[in-house]
Amino acid sequence: MEGRGMGGQVKALREALGRRLSIVGVRLYAYIYLRGFKVWASYRTQIVLNVLSWVLPVFTYYFTGTALGARIVKGMGMAPQDYTPFVVIGLAFQGYVSSVVTTISQRLRNEQLMGTIEYYLMTQSGVFGMLIYSSLWGFIMNAISMAVTLAIGYALGVRYLVSGLLAAIIITAELLVATLGLAMMAGGVVMITKQGNPIAFFFTTVTALISGTVFPVTVMPLWAQALSYSVPLTPALRRSGSR
Repeated sequence: MEGRGMGGQVKALREALGRRLSIVGVRLYAYIYLRGFKVWASYRTQIVLNVLSWVLPVFTYYFTGTALGARIVKGMGMAPQDYTPFVVIGLAFQGYVSSVVTTISQRLRNEQLMGTIEYYLMTQSGVFGMLIYSSLWGFIMNAISMAVTLAIGYALGVRYLVSGLLAAIIITAELLVATLGLAMMAGGVVMITKQGNPIAFFFTTVTALISGTVFPVTVMPLWAQALSYSVPLTPALRRSGSR
C-alpha cells in the first residue's frame, strides 16, 4: 500500500511538473516568437537600423585606433594594433549592459502606450513574471548584438581564446545579474515619469565614458577612476582579461 501511495505521489508530481513546463513553453513561444521575433521581423527598416547600430561603432573605433588616432592611442600606453581588441571587447559588453538596463523600461513603456499593462499585471505571472517574460526577446537581441560585435572584431583581426569561453559566459551572467536590479529601477522610474529616464541615461552614456570601454581607466583622474568602480561594467571588463 505504501509503495502504491508513493507511486501515486510521484505520478502526481510528474503530471504537475509537466503542466508547469507546458505553461512555461507556451509563454516563451508567445513572448519570444509571436511578440518578439515576428513583430521585429515585420519591420524591415528597424532591422536595417539595428544592424547598423551594431556594426558602425566597431568600424568607427577601428579606424580611429589604426589610422586617424594612432598617436592618441600610443599616448594611452598601448600599440595601435592592440586598440582594436580592447575596444571590441569594451563595446560588446557595454552595449549589452546598456541594452539590458533599458529593455525592461522600454517594454513597460510600450505596454503603457498600448493600454495592456493592467491586463498583464492581473495574470498569474504577476508583476515579476510579466517583466521577465516581456523582456526575454530584448535580452536575446542584446546577446545577438554582442555576438555580432565580437564577430566583426574577429573579421578585423581580433582573436579570442577558446579556453576563455567559459569565463566569458560566467562574467556575462554575473554582469546580467548585477545590472538586472538597475533595469528594474529604470522600469520603476518610467512608470512614474512616463518620459525621461535618468537611470537609463546614466548607464547608456556615462558608463561608456568611465568604465574603460574605449580607453583605459588608468588615464582618467583618480576621482574618476574611483567612480568607475561603482559601475558593474568596470570590474567585468578587467576580469575579461582585455584590460
